[in-house]
Amino acid sequence: MELQPEGNTMRIGILGAGGMADALGTQWARHGHDLMIATRTNPAPLANRLGARTGDYAEAAAFAEVLLLAVPAAAALDVLTAANLPPGRTVIDCTNPVGPDWTLTTDGASLAEQLATTGAHVVKAFNLCHVDIWRMTPLAFAARPVLVPLCGDHPESLDQTGSLVRDLGCTPVVAGPLSRAALLEATAAFAIGLWMKGADAQAMLPPLG
Repeated sequence: MELQPEGNTMRIGILGAGGMADALGTQWARHGHDLMIATRTNPAPLANRLGARTGDYAEAAAFAEVLLLAVPAAAALDVLTAANLPPGRTVIDCTNPVGPDWTLTTDGASLAEQLATTGAHVVKAFNLCHVDIWRMTPLAFAARPVLVPLCGDHPESLDQTGSLVRDLGCTPVVAGPLSRAALLEATAAFAIGLWMKGADAQAMLPPLG
């Protein structure tokens, strides 16, 4: 499937105010996107830095064309349920359901698939790199733009997410339907375990060509 070229600015609701919300929100604010921050704690400090609006979860879901779900994995389903999503809202899931022993905490379906039971059009993305990577400018390793795999079932949501990936200077690639999000989550768990052992996880894959 080919992603469509990026279009105009979007209304983005960011659920959460931690590192990923800050890193990705900062990048998107630089590209002129209209942001709203919603969190259980005080959203004002991050919103003020980004020039964003504030609201509760439901207000952010009603405002946004695209939602970034950037909360701890254990809280993700509760937060998305509390947002009372309009049908078919695009939700970018960057969470990693990884426990302290660097294994998955999900049982059966991936977390991304569980989130889709809310009626959201979920796209799994941005979960393979540490938050500090998403703060980089440019977002590249040895002049190679960061590749961002996307797993989702809905073409419009994949296009929206792909456009936001390109705004960061990264390369989006559709890696399959949402059923393959389990592989992305498992890849993150496996790679994090290697990094925590001091191994260069990126070096385990040969370069293209």
